[in-house]
Amino acid sequence: MPASYQPETRGDGDEQKSVSQSLETNLKAAETTVRHILDQKGGEVISIRPDATIGAAVELLRDRKIGAVVVTDESGALTGILSERDIVRRLADTPGQTLPQTVAELMTPDPQTCAPDESLVRLLRRMTDGRFRHMPVVEEGAMIGMVSIGDVVNFRLTALEYEALQLKQLIVG
Repeated sequence: MPASYQPETRGDGDEQKSVSQSLETNLKAAETTVRHILDQKGGEVISIRPDATIGAAVELLRDRKIGAVVVTDESGALTGILSERDIVRRLADTPGQTLPQTVAELMTPDPQTCAPDESLVRLLRRMTDGRFRHMPVVEEGAMIGMVSIGDVVNFRLTALEYEALQLKQLIVG
């Protein structure tokens, strides 16, 4: 008999078990949406103006520890997105001359967006097919968050860990 096995005794199961996760908080991959990620990470949107310099954008990315920033006009409307990848490409094209350039010169105009009710499976497919790692989340014309491919992967890994735990509990009993 394994040393870790302990037979049930009278009174076992009388105490309440605590559960850190439940079926309600861990949905199947096909049912999870962008909103589930935003509920966990929050909806803060970091933005920059198109007339800001790339130097200012680089500092913002570094200080906020993010890989992309949305570009908004004076009214807060989405006009583009600027990623680390955009900056690196321009650094290669214009060495020593990139930081004074404006965000408008490097940004991707009119970026794709997603809705909070979009499934994570569909979002991941769109991001993979489009070869981009960040997507603004828009609801009723207003930005309510930003989702990265890392957010999607992390959410799915957490769900897989929970599924593995459930299987272990089924096996052990």
